[in-house]
Amino acid sequence: MSHETNTSIELEIALLIRRLTSISTGRKFGTLDRSAYLLLGQIESHGSAGVKALAEEFRLDISTVSRQTSALEQKGYVYKMPDPEDGRAYFYQLTDEGRRMLEETRQQRTERIDELLKDWSEDERTRFGELLAKFNRTYLDD
Repeated sequence: MSHETNTSIELEIALLIRRLTSISTGRKFGTLDRSAYLLLGQIESHGSAGVKALAEEFRLDISTVSRQTSALEQKGYVYKMPDPEDGRAYFYQLTDEGRRMLEETRQQRTERIDELLKDWSEDERTRFGELLAKFNRTYLDD
């Protein structure tokens, strides 16, 4: 792959991140912030999870994930369950409110994607999704 191609990809990724996280556009990309959305989604899709497993999944420090999950607990989105094999450890599980907020945000985000891609063909949407998934898998394998 040429340096020019890589430079173009890097710029497009930087612009995408900026646009998705920009408050200045006046448009939120869902009710939950990015870290809450991802953590709640991970817990929902894989069942209860401990801080260590979440940190490994997102390649973050345990202290970072601990702060983020504590904030989710304070908001009533998750609750702690003791680990039956290790009395010092615990798992997080979604509350009904956490599940509701996750679904609300997912719906908002999906509607925004639908709006942005309204002029794309189904084949273009499918290919874009496949390439994003491939990129994310490649990043994890790095």
